[in-house]
Amino acid sequence: MDAVRVALLREVLDGTEWPAAARRFAGVLRSSVVPRGGGLLLVGTEGYEPWHLAAHLVDEAAWSGRPELAPTLVRHRVRPAGPAHLAVGLGRLAAAGRGATLLMVAPERPDGALLERVHDARRAGATVLSLDGGDREVLALAHEALSVTEADDVDLDVVQHLVSAAAGENAPPGPSAAPPGRRRFRDRLARLTDLVTAPPPQRW
Repeated sequence: MDAVRVALLREVLDGTEWPAAARRFAGVLRSSVVPRGGGLLLVGTEGYEPWHLAAHLVDEAAWSGRPELAPTLVRHRVRPAGPAHLAVGLGRLAAAGRGATLLMVAPERPDGALLERVHDARRAGATVLSLDGGDREVLALAHEALSVTEADDVDLDVVQHLVSAAAGENAPPGPSAAPPGRRRFRDRLARLTDLVTAPPPQRW
């Protein structure tokens, strides 16, 4: 998502909790992923692979001059003959220890095998962050979590856009406006749905 669309998204969500919550979470991510640390590992569930978030974080890492924000995408299914950056399997989590940051994106409950691997990484000293749907076991594993449930007016994809855009920022946000009415908010959000869900530019 380019800067113009991010600005529009923030405008439509102004007055809600989401821009500030995303910036807080992004701040934790920035402070967890330090230069010459153990790197940032990004993993989804078996049914949801956060490749779009990975692409945005790569862009933010380049634009902000913080290469440590560029993640390694850990995949449930890999093709050895594919590109190297798409051939990192779940076994990589076994090497995650002190100094590493593990960001798990879990819109639904992950399977037990992934939860066990993340638990082992946490015990080994990795910092675990989650963007999730509110599952209790995921929340119990995470040092810091940002949850989006079915009761919320946004979805996890929108929040990922906000987090990735904020990851390269340094300045704290200004005060938020008063919350808009629910109907007005939904109308404004609907007008920008096409912008938010449009396919990414060709450079991705």
